[in-house]
Amino acid sequence: MRFSFSKGLGYSIWPLKKNYIQMNTEFHPHEVRDIARITFTSIVILIVIGLLSTGCTDTCEVDRSYTYFKPVYTTTDEIRSAVAFGAPQSVNQPGKIYFKDGMLFINEVGEGIHIIDNTNPSSPSQLSFVTIPGNFDMAAKGNYLYADSYIDLLVFDISNVNDIKMVKRVEGAFQAFSNLPFNFDSWQGVITSYKEATIEEVTEMDCASNGGGDMFFYAEAADASFVKFNSSGGATLMANSTSNAPATTAAGVGGSMARFAIYEDFLYTIDASSLYLFDITQLDDPQSGARVDVGWGIETLFPYEDKLFIGANNGMHIYNNANPEAPEHLSTYEHIQSCDPVVVEGDYAYVTLRSGNACQGFTNQLEIVDISDLRNPKSFQTYPMQNPHGLGVDGKCLFICEGEFGLKLFDKTDLTTIDDHLVANYTNMHAFDVIPLNGVLMMIGEDGLYQYEYDCEGKLELLSTIPVLAL
Repeated sequence: MRFSFSKGLGYSIWPLKKNYIQMNTEFHPHEVRDIARITFTSIVILIVIGLLSTGCTDTCEVDRSYTYFKPVYTTTDEIRSAVAFGAPQSVNQPGKIYFKDGMLFINEVGEGIHIIDNTNPSSPSQLSFVTIPGNFDMAAKGNYLYADSYIDLLVFDISNVNDIKMVKRVEGAFQAFSNLPFNFDSWQGVITSYKEATIEEVTEMDCASNGGGDMFFYAEAADASFVKFNSSGGATLMANSTSNAPATTAAGVGGSMARFAIYEDFLYTIDASSLYLFDITQLDDPQSGARVDVGWGIETLFPYEDKLFIGANNGMHIYNNANPEAPEHLSTYEHIQSCDPVVVEGDYAYVTLRSGNACQGFTNQLEIVDISDLRNPKSFQTYPMQNPHGLGVDGKCLFICEGEFGLKLFDKTDLTTIDDHLVANYTNMHAFDVIPLNGVLMMIGEDGLYQYEYDCEGKLELLSTIPVLAL
């Protein structure tokens, strides 16, 4: 007898013996889909049925073809020696976005950070590029920029944006960079990419056998938007500021997709299950602090007043941060499985839920949560959306990034009729995340950076763009 097995395009099969599987519940803040564009969505057992009648002893040939992703390792020495400061580079695969004191920082996914003078949003100037292997997140306070580099936390002195210097590296600050549910050989270094290969084989086996107990990981191709992420007379983001002006001691502002946040003298970061604290009382010398077990599936981190709101793929966690060195869990608001960035203003949290391969859900909606009682958050209103990603609020303005469906601006004066008050809808770009600030909206997407002037009275006018491959 002969059986054939193969998988179609867009899927992957990874064979593993059962006794090699080791479940690991702690991962680096950035999931493997950020570098491999794959996500392991389920485990399936392939059973070849060869027994056609009781007592069959025939030998069967089984044809199998499968694609697997072999991890590629880079030594920590190679990674750590590659950090460099240089001339501006083209924006190729934009990631997260961060703003501070007229300076805009755009993550180049897994590669580093673009430094942009954005004191005039109508004419942003690309100043330089900091090469940081394995970089996905950043935050800044005073004259210092904090960034991840795979398993390390880096600190840069940005007091002179024309001469940025790394002043400290906290080695091993984060868990090993991997989202696979078993361990790799850490002696080989850090997994920095995956090499795809297709294998075809013919296996002889007893027809009565179920295939020898092989177990396969079944992986879909990840959501293509896995990490894409506010004219003359136009708005000015920071009055009386220049790119050479000294930075304030305050922290900057990130988007709704951020995993780094700063509150008072602490830097907070998250991985897939934990909240990590770093004491930055001395800004150039962060010290590792407490680690808080939040729960599996956390994705985004949003600080508001003395609270931390952590978006997860199954809900929203609320922490009291009145004591910044010991956040206290107040409550968890649960929702269906879906990607979940969150922003907060007043007594309401705004959450977008979206479908997609990486999100493992089928819901696309805006959910407004009443958080007037932080220990008992309740659903207030939901609105259908197309494929909402990041979002931002400012006064009565509500900005929703709809991925490939563009950018939407709603008037949220009446939270019960938001869907009746669509102010503007730009559909000719990809929208991933936004930062609304001082009348200027900074928006990042697969196409690049877009900046708009807005006033929540109907104005949403394009000021400038930095498109992908602009240089």
